[in-house]
Amino acid sequence: MKRCAGMDVNENLLREEQARARVAGMAPDEFVEHSIGAIARQVGDGRAVCGLSGGVDSSVAAALVHRAVGDRLTCIFVDHGLLRKGEARGVEDVFRGRFRMNLVAVDARDRFLAKLAGVADPEAKRKIIGEQFIRVFEEEASKLGDVGYLVQGTIYPDVLESRSQARGGAGVKSHHNVGGLPEDVRFELVEPLRYLFKDEVRRVGHALGLPESLVNRQPFPGPGLAVRILGEVTRERLEILRQADAVVRQEIEKLPQAGGVWQYFAVLPAIRSVGVAVIGDAGEGADTGGAGARRRTYSHLIAVRAVTSSDAMTAQWARLPHGVLDAISRRIVAEVPGVNRVVYDITSKPPSTIEWE
Repeated sequence: MKRCAGMDVNENLLREEQARARVAGMAPDEFVEHSIGAIARQVGDGRAVCGLSGGVDSSVAAALVHRAVGDRLTCIFVDHGLLRKGEARGVEDVFRGRFRMNLVAVDARDRFLAKLAGVADPEAKRKIIGEQFIRVFEEEASKLGDVGYLVQGTIYPDVLESRSQARGGAGVKSHHNVGGLPEDVRFELVEPLRYLFKDEVRRVGHALGLPESLVNRQPFPGPGLAVRILGEVTRERLEILRQADAVVRQEIEKLPQAGGVWQYFAVLPAIRSVGVAVIGDAGEGADTGGAGARRRTYSHLIAVRAVTSSDAMTAQWARLPHGVLDAISRRIVAEVPGVNRVVYDITSKPPSTIEWE
């Protein structure tokens, strides 16, 4: 009987579900031992590179592969210019300084921004970023000699959110690790976390002895701030979002255990709104609380997103104290040039996704 494409898709989906079922019942220590063996068999005597972002997924993946192949793993950290404030230095300090892993840091900020210039479609942005990551990896790996494997921190929600495209549906998105890679990529992928949910990844991180600050670091998408800027990504818009996001994180982190919030960040929509600036010594965006010269503004809007979740498949918007929201709003408008309005996203997942793009 002649096979059809639909049969192949269904068989692939069945294999994915069977693989998930095999690891679902494993204790973290058991999963670590299972993964180390599987990685060692896959890589053999070969060499691997890992795209390290400093997030929990890529960090746990790197730690697992390092346990399996040792110094034959080289971590490549690409500073694509889409990171949060202070993150580039933090990644280098932790993985080169603390864990003594082979780490190559690449400054690719200009390259990524040039490729993203004029691109507003979110899927196009994801795929450009995914492709550029691979191209940078290929270039850096070629300097290392014979490297045949690429380690990625793909987790099961990434697979599920990309799966409906394989079923013929619209798909939520193509994850940059799943649906956004170029077809001619020359590496064989190593994805040790592919069948784990986020909470399971954290437990594996604890089993590996990774520090609490890293294991419980809130999620950050591979495409970075590019998918938290709706529309075109520019240096100016990145700087606005980076500053606003830092304020959001600082204020929420003043709460005990960050108020139990799982993920929190700022979003820069492609929206400008009218406002009123009080002109004075405190700055045109400051709240002086009194009378003074005023002028109209037409400036950016910042949206604040904060959610509680355990596995990223569902999430509830976080009931932040009004005082925290007030502090976030006042500080962003006063400290971030070009912003005159702050809103809070009170939509859960579903119907909304956690990220806006």
